[in-house]
Amino acid sequence: MPESSKTRVAVIGLGSMGFGMATSLLRAGFEVIGCDVAADSVARFVQGGGKGAKTPKEAADGADIAVSVVVNAAQTETILFGENGVAETLPKGSVFVSSATMDPDVARRLAKQLEATGRHYLDAPISGGAQRAAQGELTILASGSAAAFAKARPALDAMAAKLYELGDAAGQGAAFKMINQLLAGVHIAAASEAIAFAARQGLDIRKVYEVITASAGNSWMFENRMPHVLDGDYTPRSAVEIFVKDLGIIQDMARNARFPVPVSAAALQMFLMTAAAGMGRDDDASVARMYARVTGTKLPGEPK
Repeated sequence: MPESSKTRVAVIGLGSMGFGMATSLLRAGFEVIGCDVAADSVARFVQGGGKGAKTPKEAADGADIAVSVVVNAAQTETILFGENGVAETLPKGSVFVSSATMDPDVARRLAKQLEATGRHYLDAPISGGAQRAAQGELTILASGSAAAFAKARPALDAMAAKLYELGDAAGQGAAFKMINQLLAGVHIAAASEAIAFAARQGLDIRKVYEVITASAGNSWMFENRMPHVLDGDYTPRSAVEIFVKDLGIIQDMARNARFPVPVSAAALQMFLMTAAAGMGRDDDASVARMYARVTGTKLPGEPK
């Protein structure tokens, strides 16, 4: 395919998820321009065959699709409308795909603001982790206009194994993602509590892991995160601070809806306590370490 005829995609945010998504798009034959505040991430992407840009504005210049893979709503808004934002150069009729986890009300506001300029907005939070991102096998929870879906679909197909079309307006995708995050955060906190309690009981926690993953008490998060505890390896695949943010958003949503969420509120306190103990940037399985340190329980890799 001649370079000029390729669909041009800007990927803003080349972290663990964004880098994999950009690589999947590149592999699928798109012309991909990557942008990140970390110059070394952009350089690594260029070495892999992509193109680099110094600002979102530069990356989005002439793009058919801009995919934003940043942490939160504030960063998304800056990428859209801040200095050197994509809204300055993204051609009219192109689509902005927002993958950050955020309050649905904020997603609706950003969509309205961008759509007023003649560009499309697709609310498209993601799930699946860095490995699935690199394989082009994410789950994407998307909502937006038919035109936004039509414009974004080729890129979505390259990045996702499962694409859920959840409504014709922004906000629905964000709301679905927050329900997922409620469960994910609660399950990590519960798994961490269980494995630390097992260690306190003097049980072989590797055998505990084997038994639980074959039993009714298992969860995807227990199975995925507790090996980090067994190995004493808290290199951040997903950091504690992510769930401080996401469970905090759930509390805000629930308070506004006058809906009680006591279990997720308790989970939020465990993540807050872990962050306060200096582990906010570590892997979210560090909640188990917090339990262990509070109770004087020994876990692998931890000082006595």
